[in-house]
Amino acid sequence: MAIDMEKYSQIAEAKMAAARCDVDDIVATVLAECQLPDPKELPGGYKDSGDGAILLFPPSVLARLVDPLLGRLNAALVRYEQQRLASSPLLRLRASVHVGPLSVPDHRGNAINETARLLDSQATRQALSAAKDSGAFLAAALSEVVYQRTVHAGRTPDLGQHHFLGAVARVSDKPGFEQPCRIHVPGLTGPAVRPYLTDAAPPASTPPSTAQLSDAPTTPAVSSGGTIQFHGQVSDPTIANRIKNVRIDRRQR
Repeated sequence: MAIDMEKYSQIAEAKMAAARCDVDDIVATVLAECQLPDPKELPGGYKDSGDGAILLFPPSVLARLVDPLLGRLNAALVRYEQQRLASSPLLRLRASVHVGPLSVPDHRGNAINETARLLDSQATRQALSAAKDSGAFLAAALSEVVYQRTVHAGRTPDLGQHHFLGAVARVSDKPGFEQPCRIHVPGLTGPAVRPYLTDAAPPASTPPSTAQLSDAPTTPAVSSGGTIQFHGQVSDPTIANRIKNVRIDRRQR
């Protein structure tokens, strides 16, 4: 999991350390609430990136990193905002969650790079605008494999598929990176986030129901009561193969 503070570089230098400490305290408190292990207790499990951090967890807690962690992290940021001193900077976070093998003991591998790029993707940044407009303080991106193993698999009791929006993660200065992801803003449904994203996946088409399929005509409908005039010689089989449900008036033959 990776987290990043919005506009950290714009905070006055004298207040950077305190702001960063507040984020660390919030994250540590929420991890404890969610009964998740502290990455700092895992050798190499916590990597400080200045304005954020990369947190490593065992795969057995993957679903809990999505639910309840994302919701509780946003709730903690909301509480912080309600109690924040006017002189303290506002804290709003982006987060990303990915899974993959890493080398030991240094914990290196593509999974780390991909987690960081999901965090920096345009989709995640744009989703933070949706968070701002809705009163939330967190926007998160799940890699597709995390989404499939957690939300789609039914392992997130309070978050369903409608809470996520499919998108393509792209990073402006990483032209070779492009991955499907799922965007989540606590308190919003996926469709509510869609207007903010330029790389949102198109809405899934709803397949027709079985009843609709069984009721659907196999040929174009023929309006009743119409008249077709033939100005040449035709035979009945020819007509039947072209037009079904045809009524032939033979009285004038």
